[in-house]
Amino acid sequence: MMIKKVKATLSEKLILIFLIILSIFVLSFTVIIKNKCLFVKNFDPQTINFDNPKNIVVLNVECGNVIIELYPELSPKAVERFKTLIKSNSYDSVAFHRVIKDKLIQAGDLEYGKKNKLDYGKIGTGKSGLGTINSEIDSEFDFKKGSVGLARSLKYNTEDSQFFIILDDEPLFEGEYTPIGKVIYGIKILEKIKYSRRSEYVLRPDFINTIRMYKIN
Repeated sequence: MMIKKVKATLSEKLILIFLIILSIFVLSFTVIIKNKCLFVKNFDPQTINFDNPKNIVVLNVECGNVIIELYPELSPKAVERFKTLIKSNSYDSVAFHRVIKDKLIQAGDLEYGKKNKLDYGKIGTGKSGLGTINSEIDSEFDFKKGSVGLARSLKYNTEDSQFFIILDDEPLFEGEYTPIGKVIYGIKILEKIKYSRRSEYVLRPDFINTIRMYKIN
């Protein structure tokens, strides 16, 4: 018994080609959606000449490096605390537990924000174990996009380890929060940090990989 070969018509061939192209497009689009870092520029600090390298911090997150310049002349005690915690690697694997889209990201809860012991019920209230420091808000500092400050409770003089970075200008922060520096490279990387549409506090948050003081190789 002979099997008769059936030739596809031109319209059938065109439909098949269209389906293949559509499948490739859908697959590519899915990859782009899932890879939030795909079009974000990363920065290698070793390729950048800094005016004040002793006060440069490299914050490494999922999408790359964020370069922060610290301002010890504005807030000496706060910057000293931040540097102390960086040098002890205390911020490694700590969550960005509070994120307001296009406004603010906050991290640094060393007690309840660590990846291996995340406590959703208490995150945001944890301490460093070093005690609180006084607010340093006397200096005039313009909280522009990319500014970095130490977080506090509703009371002044309660700063510790938690810090925030603003993703938009916040003029009302002047005189309210202690500034410690500013992002000079990588603000777009921070805009990719995971946020929640329902709350400022993020379920299954993104984490800091490492924070290190800049070292010249």
